[in-house]
Parts: sequence; C-alpha cells; structure tokens
Amino acid sequence: MITLHQMHASGNCYKVRLAAHQLGIPLRLQEYPVLDGLTRKPEFLGKNPNGRVPLLEFEDGRTLAESGAILFHLTEGTKLQPDDAWSRAQMLQWMFFEQYSHEPYIAVARYWFVFPPREELERRRHLIAEWQAKGNAALAVMETHLARHDWFGGSTYSIADIALYGYTHCADEGGFDLSHYRHIVHWLARVRSEADHITMSHS
Repeated sequence: MITLHQMHASGNCYKVRLAAHQLGIPLRLQEYPVLDGLTRKPEFLGKNPNGRVPLLEFEDGRTLAESGAILFHLTEGTKLQPDDAWSRAQMLQWMFFEQYSHEPYIAVARYWFVFPPREELERRRHLIAEWQAKGNAALAVMETHLARHDWFGGSTYSIADIALYGYTHCADEGGFDLSHYRHIVHWLARVRSEADHITMSHS
C-alpha cells in the first residue's frame, strides 16, 4: 500500500487524501505532529531532503514530494484530469498559481494564527498586513475567474479545484473573510457536493 507521510491539519496533505479518496486509492497514513520537528530528522530527510510533507512513499521505495506533483501523478488518466491538452494546461496554470500566489499567504496566515503559541504570532504581527493584502489579491483573482467559469481546470472538476480548495475552504482560520467572495462561496459548495468528498478532519 502507498504510504502518505503527512500532517492531518495541513491543507497540502488534505489535497492528496481528498483526491485519493475520490479515486478509491487506499493510503496508509504516517502522521507527523505539526510542531515536533520530526520531518527535520535524518530518518525523514533520507526520504525527502526538503524536510516537508506531504510525501508519498511507494512499496518499491520510490518517493514523491510536493502536493501538486503528487496530485498529478495519482490522478493521471483519471476523471480528475481533463481529457484535452488545453484544459490540462489550464489545470496546471491554476495549480502553479495556488503554490505561488495563494498558498504562501493564505496557508501561512492560517499556520501562524492556528498552530504556534500566540507569542510566536505576535513576533510576526508586522507581516499580517502583507499576508492579508496578497492573500485577498489571490482570492480576487479566483473570484474573477469563477464569475465566468464553474471550475478551474477546463469545464469539469479537477485537481486544480482540489489544489485551490485545500486552503481556500479554511481561509477564515487565517483571518480572511470569504463572505466578500460570492462566487468562491458557491464554488466551495460545488466542490463539497462532488462524489466521495471528505472533510479535512476525515481520517
């Protein structure tokens, strides 16, 4: 069985669990508590020198890091990737957008608001305005797209939607007010209504 090295509260890890569940791919979950530093220990670094999860480990010893690459590999040739090359390119465009323009602000804000001791956030209070400005800018780009389209990877639900859903659906935990984004709210509901959807808390 494939092993997913993960932190259950991580949106990047949730993306992988969601896609795998929707495709019926069983995963063995290897959990790493958020603040214990185990991913920086030699045993884990031997599997992923970048010291981060998610990390997919196959029975033959191969490993694959980075949530976008994992999503792409697990879903290749399935209903979670569009059939035509142009739609797949659009899918990848939005997955790259998520990692470059969305996740660094929305996910980072959520992390510092939720997980470390409060004093750690206080030491970074000067960064909150930037997180909010750039995170809201990313949400505005999504809102503009969703005003004219139901999905992000062509005309059907795909891993582009899963990638963006991972941290958008819990953006309020990082101080973002999604009520300002009507089309995003409707899109979140569409994602939740997809067959075999699971929540982040689902194990």
